Amino acid sequence: MHIVDYELFEVPPRWLLLRVETSDGTVGWGEPIVQGRIKAVRGAVEELMATYLLGEDPLPIEKHWETMYRGGFFRGGPILMSAIAGIDMALWDIKGKRYGAPVHALLGGPVRDRLRIHQWIGGETPEDIAVSAREMVDAGYSALKLNATAEFRMLASPAAVDAVEARFESVRSAVGDGIDIGVDFHGRVSFPMAKRVVSALDEYDPMYFEQPVPPEQNDRLREVTMHTTVPVSTGERLYSRWEFESALTDGVAGVFHPDVTHVGGITEMRKVATMAETHDVALVPHCPVGPIALAAAVQVGFCSRNVVVQEQSLNLHDVDKSGGLALLDDPTVFGFSGGYIAAPDAPGLGIAIDEEQVRERAEHDVMWHNPVWHHDDGSLAEW
Repeated sequence: MHIVDYELFEVPPRWLLLRVETSDGTVGWGEPIVQGRIKAVRGAVEELMATYLLGEDPLPIEKHWETMYRGGFFRGGPILMSAIAGIDMALWDIKGKRYGAPVHALLGGPVRDRLRIHQWIGGETPEDIAVSAREMVDAGYSALKLNATAEFRMLASPAAVDAVEARFESVRSAVGDGIDIGVDFHGRVSFPMAKRVVSALDEYDPMYFEQPVPPEQNDRLREVTMHTTVPVSTGERLYSRWEFESALTDGVAGVFHPDVTHVGGITEMRKVATMAETHDVALVPHCPVGPIALAAAVQVGFCSRNVVVQEQSLNLHDVDKSGGLALLDDPTVFGFSGGYIAAPDAPGLGIAIDEEQVRERAEHDVMWHNPVWHHDDGSLAEW
């Protein structure tokens, strides 16, 4: 068996899907994507597939991963690692189908029967956010996540800090103390302001503070942690085990958020999870994209003890309203029930792609780029 063909599909709203086919007709799917950099990642995937993987046996995945990563003098970064990630997912999908087993079984088997997932909530006002939170709890979720703030000045006013507190207080009041709530700073808050904001929110007992500073300031997380008892986290914009290692050896982060589409796929995410477990660090994997990425992340989640909650934005509780789940032959495959999903038992990634739907959607242009925000004086604000 060897790889004979591949196709890439740009699918709204902002996804890039990879189809890899072997000589015996087996098809594997991956999701290589950096949101807002779809053309760049596409080029990297095409280069890796055309110059190396076409004609290769798909099964020695570790060998292929090492070759894709170390075979070029320049390594790492979001574009290359996301390209490797999508290919890696497709290879695991093929391997699972070849052996008739879900990927998690090939990685040692499940450590749990079901995996908790969380749902994003949002709104323009604290009242709107509270309503959204209550709706998600009523739908069965016991874990939620919200952005701490919109654009935020490097030295923000007391009123701006009060507004952040009002957002979170409204949610906590609406859902009570029995619900876990993650707070995503999204790297929007500067280092000096992060200390003030985490201190203000500490009394509301968030589940974690995600990216309280931009990744370039991760070496200053230690000082941020001195102002809160809440676990501080990072990882959405870290791209390999080596970048996570520095966060581990600093002994600061209590939670990691690796993204299977950016961190080199299933192969590398599994290594990050194992490495983090030796330091008693929990994982809440980042995954605000499509169903293939979620399926890949879930495979790692079921065989890694320290994955405690899985992010998703596919509205698994309401498949009729989920554009992402519509790309699957069976939109109910994740088995959502009471805020959890069941362990997948189908071979490979455990999902079947509706190729007709993918090809139809790929006829539309995908030109999504993240917003570029400015403060009222015209200076750039972190998004």
